[in-house]
Amino acid sequence: MPEGIVTVAYIAATILFILALGGLSHPETARRGNLYGIIGMSIAMLATIFGVVTANYVMLIVGLIAGGIIGLILARRVQMTQMPELVAILHSLVGLAAVLVGFVNFLDPEVHYTGVELTIHDVETYLGILIGAVTFSGSVIAFGKLSGKIGGAPLTLPARHWLNLALLLIAIWYGYQFVVQSAGGGNPVAGLPPGLVPLLVMTAVALLFGIHMVMAIGGADMPVVVSMLNSYSGWAAAATGFMLSNDLLIVTGALVGSSGAILSYIMCRAMNRRFLAVIAGGFGTAGSAAVGTAGDQGEVVPVNAMEAANLLVGSKEIMIVPGYGMAVAQAQHIVCEITKILRDKGINVRFGIHPVAGRMPGHMNVLLAEARVPYDIVFEMDEINEEFPDIDVSIVIGANDIVNPSAQEEPESPIAGMPVLEVWKGRTTIVLKRSMATGYAGVQNPLFFKENTRMLFGDARESLDEVLKEI
Repeated sequence: MPEGIVTVAYIAATILFILALGGLSHPETARRGNLYGIIGMSIAMLATIFGVVTANYVMLIVGLIAGGIIGLILARRVQMTQMPELVAILHSLVGLAAVLVGFVNFLDPEVHYTGVELTIHDVETYLGILIGAVTFSGSVIAFGKLSGKIGGAPLTLPARHWLNLALLLIAIWYGYQFVVQSAGGGNPVAGLPPGLVPLLVMTAVALLFGIHMVMAIGGADMPVVVSMLNSYSGWAAAATGFMLSNDLLIVTGALVGSSGAILSYIMCRAMNRRFLAVIAGGFGTAGSAAVGTAGDQGEVVPVNAMEAANLLVGSKEIMIVPGYGMAVAQAQHIVCEITKILRDKGINVRFGIHPVAGRMPGHMNVLLAEARVPYDIVFEMDEINEEFPDIDVSIVIGANDIVNPSAQEEPESPIAGMPVLEVWKGRTTIVLKRSMATGYAGVQNPLFFKENTRMLFGDARESLDEVLKEI
């Protein structure tokens, strides 16, 4: 394939990727955005295979078939509740790919640079492997935390900030050694390519840094971690593009990296957190969880399905606030059925979505879209928060931290200052929970003990099924 056609194909793919990001910005255009992304990636792959690759086609095709089959199986088997950990592990694959490509590019380069060009290329290789290794190990730990294989509480080692600083300084020092040795000015280990030892040491340091960084981040900050790792994977891909002199990979990586960084900022703003504070960790510890205990805040008022149904049918304005518990119980389809029936009765039913509800950005929006809840009745927190005083009944389904009034009422609370959905300002709040356990942040919720709160205990899907029958 002529080089000009490859360039045109890459430009077309870039435009489609930009359109994909634009489409994904709103649920109504998300399907179209996904289609643009699929077409763009298909064009990019075909242009690369037939216009850039010159050998090893059999190995390439085998890899494509194997990867495609694995991806198809995962897509069919993974439940929506497992989507956050799937995203995390996919980020790890991007990081691992950047590391492997970086080492192959260093050990067997297609182009042999000299002078300043060699120095620039070595810096690109070093940064690509560094970012890729941090992304890989950090994403694996994030997968473990999101899937419950690793506890959500942060690992707070003594002098952990000094440890991070030391790891950073080591990486910088070995980066200098790598560039010097690669240029032939250092003292490489006998029998090994010049610069390989500093590169291996840096990779080990970067892997350790990624593990420690994510281990130190509390469970409540996991939505930020997911978007942060998304950004890292993009920058790793961009660095790989510089290594391979592939313009499309550079542009695509920059798009993913910058959009992930913006999303991380949005997530931090939604929690009234600074990005550096999230990286430093410490939010969501079990030790700081107790804003109070059930014994010193009063008693809860339980209700059954019939009482909850009567409250709903007798309302004019209803707000539904979904949380991760709805995802775990797979209750979104029953929620949609209840919504349809109530709306047919002339009741105004809306959904209030907190930016960090669930385990990843947009988790609840995806669940509701899967259940075919109309987009026009789903609102973000900032759009709906002021209307809670006019709400007759708010239904909180498996959410905890995002409706916790201690964020506003308890200055010493670990989540103090975090914007929350102010459901307690409505006339009545029905909270669906399995038990009185704290949420992912490990913070007790005074909402459960307020006079206008009613607790509907049990599995959300089973409880809502009973409510649906009563309605």
